[in-house]
Amino acid sequence: MEKREIDLTVSCYGKVKDVKYDAVILPWGATEPHNLHLPYLTDCILPHDIAVDAAMLALKRSGVRCMVMPPVPFGAHNPGQRELPFCIHTRYATQQAILEDIVASLYAQGMRKLIIVSGHGGNNFKNMIRDLSVDYPDFLIACSKWFAVLPAREYFDRPGDHADEVETSVMMHYHPELVNLKEAGEGAARGFRIPALNSGKVWIPRNWSMVSTDTGIGNPALATAEKGKMFAAAVVREYVEFLYQFSQADTVSDLY
Repeated sequence: MEKREIDLTVSCYGKVKDVKYDAVILPWGATEPHNLHLPYLTDCILPHDIAVDAAMLALKRSGVRCMVMPPVPFGAHNPGQRELPFCIHTRYATQQAILEDIVASLYAQGMRKLIIVSGHGGNNFKNMIRDLSVDYPDFLIACSKWFAVLPAREYFDRPGDHADEVETSVMMHYHPELVNLKEAGEGAARGFRIPALNSGKVWIPRNWSMVSTDTGIGNPALATAEKGKMFAAAVVREYVEFLYQFSQADTVSDLY
């Protein structure tokens, strides 16, 4: 199997024009600092690589054929992040417009199943998908966050939630040339003074400039490529199982 059959970042029209695809995978990330040692596009790179691995394994194991789209690099950010150099904050209205255009294009081409694989915690597609399900009732759209598919604490010693041991380990697995742990900050983070805000009972956006000094939340010092490989492989297997089940549903009623 050629990677060009399932990864649009390296594909060409000659490889896809006569192929029927069961589903489309859309990685969606952000452009933002990730501590001092990870690329700005970490939230794009990792969901894309996870998605490509899942698409390849799904085709090999069950014949389910998916196309992985290029990752969308625009995400929503907290206060205190947009002021950081080259952090690009995108309003949800902008993200919705992008998603609507992608869905309209895919629908016109006969695609009827899409799963968004998000790599950025600030992205939230649920309300957008609810609206799209009204406009396209026969287009099944699902969303997920790759890092939340499995409990990170079962694979890592001290997971955090941004540029931490998890993201650093998985990046070390896929792209060791992009990671130098010697450059990393400690990822120390401050919580709120009000307990309900820390517990999640009540929500308010965190101000990143008051939370973290190096933009990280969670110490990446214990990250290893081996941990990243194990976690990525387990996450990929979860997606492969979902893609097989998702491919069996022709209509919304088939999901119940």
